[in-house]
Amino acid sequence: MITVAELKAAITERITAYNEQDLPFVKRTTETRDLLASQNHILATDIASPFDVPRQNLSAMDGYGIAKGSSLEQGASIDIVGESQAGIPFSGTLQPGQGVRIFTGAVVPSDCDTVVMQENTNFADIKDSIDKSQTYPIELTKTAKIDSNIRKQGEEIELGEVVLAKGKRITPADISLLANLGLAQVEMYKPLTVGILATGDELVDVGEPLQTLAQIYNSNTPTLKSMFAHLPVVIQDYGIIPDHLEMTKKAVRSAMQECDVVISTAGVSVGDYDFLTTVIEELGQINHYKVAMKPGKPFVFGELTEGLEVPVLYFGLPGNPLSSVVGSLQFIIPALWRLSGINVEDIPVPVTLTATLANDIRKSPGRADFQRGIVSQNAEGEYVVSTAGKQDSHRIKQLSLANCLIVLPKDSGSLVAGDKVKVQPFPWR
Repeated sequence: MITVAELKAAITERITAYNEQDLPFVKRTTETRDLLASQNHILATDIASPFDVPRQNLSAMDGYGIAKGSSLEQGASIDIVGESQAGIPFSGTLQPGQGVRIFTGAVVPSDCDTVVMQENTNFADIKDSIDKSQTYPIELTKTAKIDSNIRKQGEEIELGEVVLAKGKRITPADISLLANLGLAQVEMYKPLTVGILATGDELVDVGEPLQTLAQIYNSNTPTLKSMFAHLPVVIQDYGIIPDHLEMTKKAVRSAMQECDVVISTAGVSVGDYDFLTTVIEELGQINHYKVAMKPGKPFVFGELTEGLEVPVLYFGLPGNPLSSVVGSLQFIIPALWRLSGINVEDIPVPVTLTATLANDIRKSPGRADFQRGIVSQNAEGEYVVSTAGKQDSHRIKQLSLANCLIVLPKDSGSLVAGDKVKVQPFPWR
């Protein structure tokens, strides 16, 4: 049985080959998206700046722009002949010994080589007597330096400079950058189409009445949809598939024709009515089955190939909700990011903390264990974690109460209060 680390490595290796050989990014479909619709999607081209930033020399201070050739010594007198405001630049010419009143973000006249902050002039003493319609003198109260307090044209970004590279995941900060550059649309990779199938005769769609005590609601599909909401994917919901071989085969065939990735929940164990592994082997292949983890042991990673030019990757999750969540966090979400065209260094990395156990934990060596926990900080700022109730994988309330997974290595045994453990805070908390 493969370990968690080995399965992660195997999935990464297969996706790397897929991205390089099966469907290279140069062959991927792209689409133009409005700027606000680009968040969390992946750039398909480099973005170059259409102009210098700043576009002109700008003042970094409120004060006075001083003409070239002027004395900048303490006590020097400068005749102020005009004003430069943000959006309303000074339009005249300046001679040595002259300057303009200037404000933060305003264009520095081409005749100026220095901005003196108003605190380094006698502005405070004369401000009540200034008539800005007339030339008036100001005195420097501190020696100034040439080029002071000027944001030079192009000092941050030069015309034609690549500001965002192909493969970049667009974040709110990137949207701010692009908006500053006036770019209303961007070229993105078309989102992956991800098909979700829920299997089981006992399942009922949320919102429909339960007819018998044997029935339960299909919680996995809504859970997966919510977990994938921030990913550059389009979800195709194939509903609930009965425990019937031919109907399962028909649903998988339909999904593999329409999707880039297929994810199923339940039907991957060894029961008499678990047909998915049989169907996957008939329509493709199983690369890995079962992983040494709790919960989520009967996890399937494979691919669907029958009649396809490009394989469709397949992930089979166990049926219980906790296993679906843990399997998605550990394997599927990182895989979907890698398939999206994202630069490796831009893939969101799960946060991992070291915390002190507040209670004992029973565990047997042999499988990695992901227990639901509640992590917090004590008065000293140290992380402390306690288990969120009983840890049976069928329990649903504990997942809602928890804010993290306590990650216990495969070979570890029981732990006691005071031991150090690794925790993964849930990305939604």
